Parts: sequence; structure tokens; C-alpha cells
Amino acid sequence: MIKKIWILLLMVASSLGTFAQTPSSSDLKKQQASIQKEIDELKQQLAETNKYKRKSLAELNLVQKKLRLRESQIKVINDQINLIQSDINQSWRDIVKLRAELDTLKIQYQKSVVYAYKNRSNYDFVNFIFSAGTFNDALKRMAYLKSYRAYREQQAINIANTQSQLEQKISNLNLSKKEKSSALEEQNKQFKVLAEERAEKNAVVSKIKSQERELTKEMSDKRKQDNKLKAAINAAIRREIDAEKKRLAAIEKEKKEKEEAARKAAAAAAKKEESSTAATKPAAKPVEEKPAAPAKPLDVFDTREEVKLASDNFEKNKGSLPWPVNSGRVAMKFGRNQYEGLKVDYDNEGITIEAEANSSIKAVFDGEVSAIFTIGSIQAVIIKHGKYFTTYSNLSKVTVSKGEKVKTGQLIGRLEEKDAGRGELEFLITNDDRINLNPELWLRK
Repeated sequence: MIKKIWILLLMVASSLGTFAQTPSSSDLKKQQASIQKEIDELKQQLAETNKYKRKSLAELNLVQKKLRLRESQIKVINDQINLIQSDINQSWRDIVKLRAELDTLKIQYQKSVVYAYKNRSNYDFVNFIFSAGTFNDALKRMAYLKSYRAYREQQAINIANTQSQLEQKISNLNLSKKEKSSALEEQNKQFKVLAEERAEKNAVVSKIKSQERELTKEMSDKRKQDNKLKAAINAAIRREIDAEKKRLAAIEKEKKEKEEAARKAAAAAAKKEESSTAATKPAAKPVEEKPAAPAKPLDVFDTREEVKLASDNFEKNKGSLPWPVNSGRVAMKFGRNQYEGLKVDYDNEGITIEAEANSSIKAVFDGEVSAIFTIGSIQAVIIKHGKYFTTYSNLSKVTVSKGEKVKTGQLIGRLEEKDAGRGELEFLITNDDRINLNPELWLRK
């Protein structure tokens, strides 16, 4: 029995939670407006790609993203239509109920009016009061007549109020019908736009397919480059870890040497004092020698705490780091990338940002240049931020040097041209465990 009660309570709680999470019409409209704003921004980015003769995966990525947003917008409109329809259904139920109440009130009022008409003579009322057996009974009869009159007046008020509510419900119902009609028109419009955008996507896919041989070679080259990049990042992280270990070992060694020197100095001073005392005073009973307390060493900062602090600063900025390039498009997102209609399946180590060739590439956070290396004709820079590392690859020119301290937004190089006036920046974020993280979760939205 107790088990059944618990199950019932869980079902009620679940249903209440579902009800509480149901979005309102205004929430859905805000959501729709937000999606439309994002679609408009994508359109602007796509317009920038039209100046390039050659289609790219970045353009296809934008088109596919726009399609997903359009489908989301249609879903939101559909939710809005369902919500309006639910309001319409509820309004119909309320109208039917109010009409039944109004009919009942009118019948009751009609009966009371008929009764009052039949007993309208003043003689009947006076006779009703004076026919009472006692004075108290007469008072009760007078109170009854007053309450009956008040009852009739309340009946009239109830009829008027119910009539007003009924008219308001009918008015709201008509407004809901108009709103639903408008939402259906908008949905049909979005379906037509979706069809056009699907055709646009198919055209881009078809154009890229004609370049499939070049694309396959590019993916092969990128895979080789990523492998070299990964090896270089791992080597840089390993060097930093080894250097940190050596530095800590040197600090520890220096600390022990100072402690040993202080201990020897204290022992020598104690011995000298003992010899002096023995020469001036008679021999005393030998005293057991106590080890001298080591002198307090100089303050030594724990570099591991410094590393932790830098790490915390970088982590606290997760989601708000500036992008390494002023403007561009994500050609390939972090992780697995698939493109509908193309035989492209690539697991990206970071994100690939398409931008204008020779664009300024900037540091996303304060740090120290850990490594600068060359892969083929391009250059790459690794910057250390505590226990995190950011990598900027596909640079034609580097404006920093190894070991240099850099600030957020500082120019570190220029983007190399890949083709037709555009380049692709490979941007990675790696921790000291050599695990690549999704850069889009760390950069500003």
C-alpha cells in the first residue's frame, strides 16, 4: 500500500514538473525572435563567402547550421500553434460551461419573478407578516422577505456578471483564432524558406562534390598536419613539465643547502661558546648536548601554487575568452565533423576558423610563448597559460618569440593564404594532461 502511495506521489510530482516547464506564448515568441536573429547573422556571414569563387566546407557548415536553426524555428512556431489551440479548446469549454450557468441563472430568476408577480399584492405581504403567531415569528418573516428581495437582486447581478464573462471569453476566443491563423501563415512561410535553403545547401554540396578530389587531398593534408601539430604540442607540454620539475628540484635543493648551512653555523657557534666557557670557568658536570634548532630559511614561494593561480584565472574566463581572429567562420567544429551529401568524416583536434588571408591572429589570454615551430610552409605558436596551452597554426608570419610574455589581444602573427584570398586558422586548447578541449566552450558566444 505504501509503495502504491509513493508511486502516485512521484507521478503527481512528475506531472507538476512537466506543467511548470511548459513555456508561455511570450516565451516562445522570444525564442523565435532569438533564432531569427541568429539566422540573420548567418546570412551576413554567408554573404561574405559569396565573393569567393570556390565553395568551402565553412560555407556548407553555415548553410547546414542555418537549416538547423530554420527547423528549430518551425518547431517553435508549431509549439506556439499547439499552445494557442490548447487555449482555444479551453475557451470553448469555458464558454459551454458559462452558457449552461447563464441558462440556469435565467431559469431561476424567471421563476422568482413569476412568483413575485403572482404575490405582488401588498395585502398578501402584510397578511403574511400579521398572520404570524408571535412577534418573533413576525420579525423572522420580515427578515425572510428582505433576504428574498436580496436574493433576486443577487440573481440579476450574477446573470450580468456571467454574461460579461461569456462575452469576454468569446472575444478572447476570436483573438486566439486570429493569432493561430497568423502563426499558421508564418509556419507556411518558414516551410517555403526551408525548401529554398535546402536547395541552396544542395547547390553548395553539388559544387563541393565537383571539387571532391581536391577536398580529399585537403583532408589528407590536414590529417598529416594535425598529427604533426599534436606531436609538437605534446613535446612542448612535456618540455614545460620537465622544466617545472627541474625548477622545483632546484628550489628544493637550494632550500636544503640553506638549512644545512644554517645548521652548521649554529653548531659552530655553539661549539665556540662551549670552548670559551670551559676556559674561564671550572670544569662542570658534562651536559648532554642538544641538537641546535635549524635557522628559519628565507621565504620560498611555491611555484606550484603560482601555476594553480594562473590555471584558475584561465578557467574563470571560460566562455568569455576573445576569439583569436577579428572575424571569420567556423569551417570545422571540434570533434567529429560530418557533412550531408559528402563523404567527409573528420575528427578535429580543435576548431578550424576560415578568415581573410593575412588576418591578424591574436592571443586569447595572457601567457608565455612556449614554442614556435614550422610544419611545411606554415608556422604555429603555442602559448602557455598555467596548466593550459593554446595553439595557433597556419600562420604565414609570427611576430613573437619563444619565452616572450604576451597579453590578451596581442598580435602574434598573420594568417596564411590557403586559396582565393582566404585562410584557415587551426586553433586548439590543450591541458597539461595533453587532452584537447572544445575551444568554442571557452570563447565568447
